This record gives sequence, C-alpha cells and structure tokens, in this order.
Amino acid sequence: MVGQPDSGVKYLVGSLLLSLSLGVHALPRHAPVPGGVAVIDLGPSNASPPSALWGDQPLAVVKEGGRWFALLGIPLDTLPGELEIRVTADGGTLAKTVAIAVKNYPEQRLTIKDKRKVEPSAEDIARIEHEQKVTAAVKKRFTGNQPDTALAQPSAGPLSSRFGLRRFFNGQPRKPHAGLDVAVGLGAPVWAPAPGVVVNRGEFFFNGNTVFIDHGQGLITAYMHLSRIDVSEGQRVERGQTLGAAGATGRVTGPHLHWAVFLNGTAVDPELFLAPAKGR
Repeated sequence: MVGQPDSGVKYLVGSLLLSLSLGVHALPRHAPVPGGVAVIDLGPSNASPPSALWGDQPLAVVKEGGRWFALLGIPLDTLPGELEIRVTADGGTLAKTVAIAVKNYPEQRLTIKDKRKVEPSAEDIARIEHEQKVTAAVKKRFTGNQPDTALAQPSAGPLSSRFGLRRFFNGQPRKPHAGLDVAVGLGAPVWAPAPGVVVNRGEFFFNGNTVFIDHGQGLITAYMHLSRIDVSEGQRVERGQTLGAAGATGRVTGPHLHWAVFLNGTAVDPELFLAPAKGR
C-alpha cells in the first residue's frame, strides 16, 4: 500500500496543479446571460476605486490592465432585457446598462436512491429551511478586500455536470444545478482556488459536508459533498491549500466535488473564472 503524503506535500502538489491551470487571465469571461457574469468597464484606474451598485447590492470592483471593472453576477431566472447598475466615481454618479441575452440550459435526469433527499419529511424540511437561511447570509457577505478572480479548478478531475442544468430527480423537477461538478473519487484532495477566509463549514441536508470561502467583495465559493473537512471557520487559506477531501455526502448519485461560485449573492457559472482549456 502506498503511504499518504503529509500535509506539506499535499499543499505543494495542490499549489503546483493550480498554478498550471491558471493561465494568464485575471477577470472572469464576460457572459451577460442568466447564470453568467457581466464584466463592466468603469474606466482608467489612475483615480481612486469607483463603487458600483445593482439595486442595493454592492458589486465587486477589480483592477485589471490599468482599468477598473465591475463584476455583476446575473441570476439564473433573469429574463432577456437590460440590467442597470449605478457607478459612483470622482464624486459623481452615473448609470450603466447591460444587455442580457437568452441562454437555454439542457435537462438532466437523475435517480436518487435515498428518497428522503427527494421527498423530505416535515422534520427534514424544517432543517432545510434553517440551512437555507444560513447559506443565504453567507452568500450576501461583502467585505472590502479586492478578490483574486483568477480562480483555479479546486480538484484534479474532469468536469462533469455543468452549471445551469435543469434537473429532475426521480422524475420530479427541482431547482437548476447551481454549480459545477468535478468527477473525482472518494478522498480526492480539494484545494482553495484563491486566497480567502473560511466563513462557514458544516454538514447540510442536501449539500453534505460543505466549506464556504469568502474571497472579498461578494465573491464566495463553496465546496460540497466532502468526505472530510480540514479547515476551521475563520481560518485564512491560500491558493492551493487543502480544504478537505471529495466525498458522497448529502444528495448525490456518487462521489464527486460540487463547486459553487457566488457573486453579489447569486450563483454563477464557475467555468467563467477558469482559464480556457486548450481547444475550448
């Protein structure tokens, strides 16, 4: 039997793999569609950082290539049309609009053996509602730190179920797939894709063992169905640091990592933050 590498080796291997996957981009890809991210040019960065709001929700504002950009996460249920943000800079406020295009996501039909995960009991529903309040509060966090938006794939495996799939469990319609699945085996290491702070960790009814990381300015990532959690709430993590191991906890059909990315409180496609694969 091959021995398990120590934590230092795991950290180094994770860092190397993540560095190789990063590419050169720092901004997410502009995708003004439901479930996408609008990257909005706010002008040169030779002045103090502007601020941006969508309604009353603050937006991440990051600097890249000598310019400021606002990042707007677009909810999956957004209809085609225009969204307006308000930008405050140099003492003045102006409006910028983003045209939202149509995107049709395919269906996915899955069979779940644990029927409680499809038809929860009254006790389960009470637990689920509590957990939804907890996760909603996490997703709405907004701290002033500018995030590193060049995210790396947090586990070494092929991408399987893509973001936005319209899901049916045991023939019953459910919410769309609000994350990206990485096909890895039980116990595969899961790494932080960028620096941040662990703001929640625990065991959830649907999501199983889960870790949430706050990267700053409303960029939150989550790692679900873990078999093991190796970090603590409040802990600072760096790119490539081990968060835990992939598993099959919660509502699953088998071991994998479910990776979710949230911007301004809404789930967006994690692939937009990854360096494009060759040939993609």
